[in-house]
Amino acid sequence: MTHRAPLLRLEGAAFGYGRRAIVSGLELSIEAGRFLGIVGPNGAGKTTLFRGLLGLIPPLAGRCVRAPEAVFGYVPQRESLDANYPLSAREVVAMGAYGRLAGLRTLSRAERSAAQALLERVGLAAEAEASFAELSGGQRQRVLLARALLVRPTVLLLDEPTSGVDRGAEERILGLLRELHAEGLAILIVSHAIPMVRSAVERVLMVADGRVEQGEPREMLSGARLEQLFGRGGGER
Repeated sequence: MTHRAPLLRLEGAAFGYGRRAIVSGLELSIEAGRFLGIVGPNGAGKTTLFRGLLGLIPPLAGRCVRAPEAVFGYVPQRESLDANYPLSAREVVAMGAYGRLAGLRTLSRAERSAAQALLERVGLAAEAEASFAELSGGQRQRVLLARALLVRPTVLLLDEPTSGVDRGAEERILGLLRELHAEGLAILIVSHAIPMVRSAVERVLMVADGRVEQGEPREMLSGARLEQLFGRGGGER
């Protein structure tokens, strides 16, 4: 097996706010082509962990080392846009290129073509001029995925990407993520959809009581462990 240098590495890291750590003792290495699931009860610290991985908050302890080639794409759980300033699906995707514009105010022809190509990839080429606010929940999530991919990430983080969408939309989003994983993109996904996580990821990070445990999906998402963590029903849906 070829050894790959990690794109991101946590060494005894802790993240939180002020002087209060929300999650601590983090040991994690993310290489290209990894597919990780992050699960845990509400309020356990999953969002704090995500913010730390994205570099939005500094570690309170330990180290968070990002490789020079690490580029992060982020798909939020939902996006709220001012209805008084409507944007088309293509315009929302184009936002992913703004970080590379270096002061330019308009997109190049190449960037516009890339945005359209990504809409085609997520199956929304016909909706390029449609109002983002009027798309279905599943369509909006695919637009946000296309926007994150326009960043040209090496690591893709998704926060509940299938929350509030129907089963067909969930399967389509999951299919896209599997394609991206097969192409070598590192993916981290936070989700309460335990069956989806179990079927997709290679490894699970379980966030609970301020700590993060790691293991294989079969071990971490066993019925007994989920019932202990979430109560009867085990977080399944």
